[in-house]
Amino acid sequence: MIKRAFPRFAPFAVILILSAVASAEESLPSLVKRVKPAVVAIATYDATGEALMTGSGFFLKPGQVVTNLHVIRGATRAEIKTLDGKGKVFPVTGTLAVDEEGDLALLNVDMPLERARTSELATELPDEGETIFVIGNPLKLEGSVSDGIVSAVREVPNSYRIIQITAPISHGNSGSPVFNLRGQVLGVVTVKVTNGQNINLAIAAARVGELRPGTVRPLSEIGTKPKSDIAESAYRNGLESLWLGNYDSAVGYFENAVNRNPKRADAWVKVGYCKVKQGKNQEAIRAYLEALQLKPSDADIHNKLGDAYYYAGRMREAIDEYTEAARLRPECAEFYYNLAIAYFESGNVTMAATEARLLQKLDPKLYERYLRETM
Repeated sequence: MIKRAFPRFAPFAVILILSAVASAEESLPSLVKRVKPAVVAIATYDATGEALMTGSGFFLKPGQVVTNLHVIRGATRAEIKTLDGKGKVFPVTGTLAVDEEGDLALLNVDMPLERARTSELATELPDEGETIFVIGNPLKLEGSVSDGIVSAVREVPNSYRIIQITAPISHGNSGSPVFNLRGQVLGVVTVKVTNGQNINLAIAAARVGELRPGTVRPLSEIGTKPKSDIAESAYRNGLESLWLGNYDSAVGYFENAVNRNPKRADAWVKVGYCKVKQGKNQEAIRAYLEALQLKPSDADIHNKLGDAYYYAGRMREAIDEYTEAARLRPECAEFYYNLAIAYFESGNVTMAATEARLLQKLDPKLYERYLRETM
């Protein structure tokens, strides 16, 4: 190995450069002060006025607050309290959107719109090891801040990611925003799993961005959580295992769900996903084909079936499924990335280049990843 001689002043130059970078970054106390006014405490009540639950949330737009669905479930009345130092309380008039599987709700708040400080959603997933912080209402301690790192980012098939964080989470943190060091919301705290240790999870911001406001619906329409049948209970247990990356446990629950209710396409998809993770690609293909029988025009299922064919070495069939996914949803860059990779792996560099050009227009960063992986 050739050793390069550095000038004597190099260490000092490095120190100066690092100091300049550090000074350019916003300090954590300054960052917390800037974003905290966008966070709210939430309290819910039943029809008699009895307090039910406390939680957290944040302004996505003026008068619109994101929280966990389970925070408001069963309530007939709710209110938010701002954490901007003034502690004003405003009534929640109802829900604008709900996401059952993602455990998300978009609330409509009756308040002067100029009082709301909104949050920016991150457009990219965090890196493992990235520093984060959480602001919320744990144990009714309004505006509490905890920090930590991203310890894992996991996929849940058919469109969202779960972020595992080390920041301490307590009762009342449900719905709290997870911020990165740019002050963007990376995710929404959703569940705390205790299985020998506490594992704190958040739904990634992209899922929040898919909430589409509709007409305001009374909180009472949400109702209490219905008693789950065996299939639903198995599915929920499977989701929890999947969030933790325990694919062997998850697939057992999902298989139980489809055995009890063979018409659950979402459960078939998750069986297929777990089977791919286990390296059982032929079984995954069969599961995805079952899902497609129920939802033949679902682009995500075609894409996942393409993945199973790809890992099974059946490249022609993989290309067919990726092509169908792109036809059904031509704006999705991931499908063109998969197509370009599959064509490249099959030796058809001309078609790989064609798909890569389409990818470049839709997502330059994913295109750069394609270039790195095919060099």
